Amino acid sequence: MRTFMICKNVHRSEIPDRFKEYDNRSYDEEVEIFIKEYTKPGDTVLDMFAGLGTTLIIAEMLGRVPYGVEFLEDKYNYVISKIKNKENMIHGDARKLIEYEFPPIDLVYTSPIFMNKNETRDPLNGYKTEGNYAKYLKDIKKIFTDLKKFLKPKSHIIVGVKNLKTSNGITTLAWDMGNVLSDVLFFEGEVIIGYEGPRDRESFGYDHYYCLVFSNR
Repeated sequence: MRTFMICKNVHRSEIPDRFKEYDNRSYDEEVEIFIKEYTKPGDTVLDMFAGLGTTLIIAEMLGRVPYGVEFLEDKYNYVISKIKNKENMIHGDARKLIEYEFPPIDLVYTSPIFMNKNETRDPLNGYKTEGNYAKYLKDIKKIFTDLKKFLKPKSHIIVGVKNLKTSNGITTLAWDMGNVLSDVLFFEGEVIIGYEGPRDRESFGYDHYYCLVFSNR
């Protein structure tokens, strides 16, 4: 696989107006490339930060079997309205992943909710409680450690993430996440994604995006 790609910023699935103000979905072409690269029809694909369901929708379109977890009820309800395998979607917390039941997973394609180092609310529970960046990275590491229970040998895990540039400075989220996840998964490298056409999702100061590629060895 190439380590730099330009993808069209296109979504096949129209979302309700209430989600459009902060539409942070991965673009369809990006997800489709990785699913085709690392799976075959009939394989299982998991996204434990399902959001608006792009991974699940594309996986199902390509003949894969999707599984997902989403914390926010409104988004969970939207996703199950868009997929056929509704019973494979869990309204839950990725930090409780070990408590859920999944079949052996061939591919994980996910993008955890981002956190800026200066934030003081926890994005992993919808900003309902206080939090900090160190705890966030610790929780991310635990989620992916628990994930190993469900992974097939030699399966791949793709994590979409960005470094974040704001008026308060730069959060090296992509690099920090790569470091903590490399403790529990084998890091194969990164693919840098650029986008063709006007931007329609929050860029956090950058016009590229990292897909960190790990495997379960």
